[in-house]
Amino acid sequence: MRTRSLGRPWRRFLALTGTAGLALAGAVALPGTAQAANVLTNPGFESGSVSPWSCTGNLGSVVSSPVHSGSKALSGAVSASDIAKCGQTVSVQPNTTYALSGWVRGSYVYLGVDGGASTWTSSPSAYSKLSVSFTTGASQTSATIYVHGWYAQGAYQADDISLDGPGGGGGSDTQAPTAPGGLTSTGKTSSSVSLSWNAASDNVGVTGYDVYSGSSKVLTVSGTSATVGGLSPSTSYSFSVRARDAAGNTSGASNTVSVTTSAGGGGGTGFKQAAPYLFEGWGDPPNVTTVMNATGVKWFTMAFVLDGGGCNPMWDGNRALAGGVDQSVINQVRSAGGDIVPSFGGWQGSKLGANCSSASALAGALQKVIDAYSLKAIDMDIENTDEFENEAVQARILTALKTVKANNPGLKTIVTFGTTTTGPTYYGNRLIEQAKSLGADIDVFTIMPFDFGGGSDMYGNTVNATEGLKNKLKSTFGWDDATAYAHIGISGMNGLSDQQENTTPAIWTSIRDWANSHHIARLAYWAVNRDRPCPGGGVVSNCSGISQSTWQFTSITAGFTG
Repeated sequence: MRTRSLGRPWRRFLALTGTAGLALAGAVALPGTAQAANVLTNPGFESGSVSPWSCTGNLGSVVSSPVHSGSKALSGAVSASDIAKCGQTVSVQPNTTYALSGWVRGSYVYLGVDGGASTWTSSPSAYSKLSVSFTTGASQTSATIYVHGWYAQGAYQADDISLDGPGGGGGSDTQAPTAPGGLTSTGKTSSSVSLSWNAASDNVGVTGYDVYSGSSKVLTVSGTSATVGGLSPSTSYSFSVRARDAAGNTSGASNTVSVTTSAGGGGGTGFKQAAPYLFEGWGDPPNVTTVMNATGVKWFTMAFVLDGGGCNPMWDGNRALAGGVDQSVINQVRSAGGDIVPSFGGWQGSKLGANCSSASALAGALQKVIDAYSLKAIDMDIENTDEFENEAVQARILTALKTVKANNPGLKTIVTFGTTTTGPTYYGNRLIEQAKSLGADIDVFTIMPFDFGGGSDMYGNTVNATEGLKNKLKSTFGWDDATAYAHIGISGMNGLSDQQENTTPAIWTSIRDWANSHHIARLAYWAVNRDRPCPGGGVVSNCSGISQSTWQFTSITAGFTG
């Protein structure tokens, strides 16, 4: 269930105030029974080195105290923006159950496998054992085991981590597939190139194709066509394709095809949107027609579409798409000349990205909402360990967005995620990199600059965070400043945040003016439900906690033109 009492019911702060929020982050699997040799290397860190484990932000180190056994253990130096995730990739056998366990100490420590099961414990003062099991996929030959702490919760320790099961390798298939043939370009835009090729053959079976731009692998697909996105206008690219099989054998390269992308129209997406959040399931929802008439705002971001069970989209996970209050509000907005973009996900609750079994299933769920409301845009709010910090789920979401965008010409796709005061976190950077490698062609990358250590300078830190995002987009996609800004969104929080950051009307006006002068794509804030005065009222759901005029933040937001 959602927590209703705080400013935004899905932000990071909630996970730090109690175990109930954390319990929603991921299912705890039961340990399996398979027993065999530990396939991890340096499981107790007795070598005195972290290697072959690798830790985000280089925040992992080997310590001599406290340890569970032996003379060494791993210590992760968690920060406010990095959970010190340490992982090791090992070879595994397909269709095989493995038992993962480890001894951990510290506040909120997680143990799991990327894209699979995980477990956690809260605040053990002494070493505590975590155990979980998972079964590999039909063609899976590797797995990444991880341990990490939680934001701003202090250092954790881990020791004697064990992955029991048969090691990978030893397969008899050493024959590579034939090289794909007939690679050709089937279409192009200013930012993408579509390709197709003839199927390769293999003595056992081809499992996928790797698409290369020059010498860099940019995309992996299972079929014989792909669209590479995130390209620069009027730029020449050379593409080739290689086939691979379940044993990891890779073919030679296909023929090379060179394509020059179309000229751009100023480098942007042509999409500009002022769309504050409105939530019909929380915080004394206002009359939307009253707000529109008072402020001139035309768009709203409506929260939140969740999984009602079985990968079935429902508002808040329990209100039907048709016939309810949400449908009524959408009708009112459109009757007044406006429109909405639904937001999928958020901090907590049962999310489609995490619960739908595949990218195609998730795309089907998104399509139901697109069809229900004839949408022009959708927003994926990717947060918490079940989506944002799960790289497999990140890829599932991005692939689903790519699918629905291809199936709905003109649909704009938005991803929204947290940030630090200097730019994206490790997982934010990973999301952007995956969007590039998957060719997801995301229109807007929106950061949430609040509950991020903004302190007393919410304007300066919001600008710094946005500039950090711009620089990451430039380095990842090869864009210039103007193109990067045109793919950026800012989603703030009016009044007091959970961390007592104070965004006043004057500060929000300055942020809006900066956004206009830099021609970003989107401006939003959480939430219209809170756009009412209550100085001294604290962080609550139906007012801002500060002195302001009613609907003042919405009026300011309506002045965003990009």
